[in-house]
Amino acid sequence: MPATIIRLFRDDDGSVPFLDWLEDIERRNRKVYEKCRSYLQRLAGYGHELRRPTADLLRDGVYELRFAYLGVNYRILYGYVGKDLVLVSHGITKEKKVPAREIDLARTRLEKFGTNPEKYAVEE
Repeated sequence: MPATIIRLFRDDDGSVPFLDWLEDIERRNRKVYEKCRSYLQRLAGYGHELRRPTADLLRDGVYELRFAYLGVNYRILYGYVGKDLVLVSHGITKEKKVPAREIDLARTRLEKFGTNPEKYAVEE
């Protein structure tokens, strides 16, 4: 199976929320950063075939990539728009459930991406 191309959501102001978060994680905790990169490589390698406990469908076409480090649960929200896998959000939570507002934000970003992929995409 060929690797899945991961695209990052770029907001209207040109910022890339996922990259901002990832750069912050890299500065604060190198081990979490490396674990995150490892899971992203796994996602690129398996795409739709990646399942629990690593990935799961939340609702409305929004998926989560899941990993934990020292009791903190990290979640990266993504979805598919056509053949594109788009990372749209991130979250760190101690709860077992992703907040509904984060899923709604991810859904909105996926819809925006679908309207104009050239404007709203950055390749990972």
